[in-house]
Amino acid sequence: MRILVVEDEPKTSAYLKKGLEESGYEVDLAGDGVRGLQLAQEHNYDVIVLDVMLPMLDGFGVLQRLRKTKSTPVLFLTARDDVADRVHGLELGGDDYLAKPFAFVELLARVRTLARRGPPRESELIAVGDLEIDLIRRRVRRGTTRIDLTPREFSLLHLLARRQAEVLSRTQIASSVWDMNFDSDSNVVEVAIRRLRAKIDEGQPIRLIHTVRGVGYLLEPRSAN
Repeated sequence: MRILVVEDEPKTSAYLKKGLEESGYEVDLAGDGVRGLQLAQEHNYDVIVLDVMLPMLDGFGVLQRLRKTKSTPVLFLTARDDVADRVHGLELGGDDYLAKPFAFVELLARVRTLARRGPPRESELIAVGDLEIDLIRRRVRRGTTRIDLTPREFSLLHLLARRQAEVLSRTQIASSVWDMNFDSDSNVVEVAIRRLRAKIDEGQPIRLIHTVRGVGYLLEPRSAN
């Protein structure tokens, strides 16, 4: 899922980006209202986290213009916590309102609630053979065994599972998981695949992660023999 954070305070926006990405979201940032409105109109976001006091165009103005064309869920995040401000934001079409300072766990819970209101993009659970990936809780099990993955490993497994039985090139994986252009001299993809394979397939009679030499990698159940 993809989130837009419109926040002019660099430390706050960096904190939100890091926390949301570690929770499995793709995050775009905008530092002023004009840029935020432009991104919100050009892309389809699952949730927009919107500050009120922004340069160039305040959050209320952003939402007022956005609601002419889109119904993307909007969470106001602001130090302006007067009842009149909250009511005004909701009347303009805001979906939720969280005052600063805030606890990240509360913000994350509110973002997840808003994201569920939109049309589901995929199942909350992906199964490949006896492997189960819980996208909401970010948990992975192979049979009855829980597998602990880093955020990057989870993103890699999610990509492979979402496109199971499809061979993905190193370039496709690097651009999707690391948001980077692939460098032929880099072995970042191979290292990540090797670590993920050790956690997912080691000791299993049915292997899931496979290398297609000269092409890339895929996820599908195959006998180890």
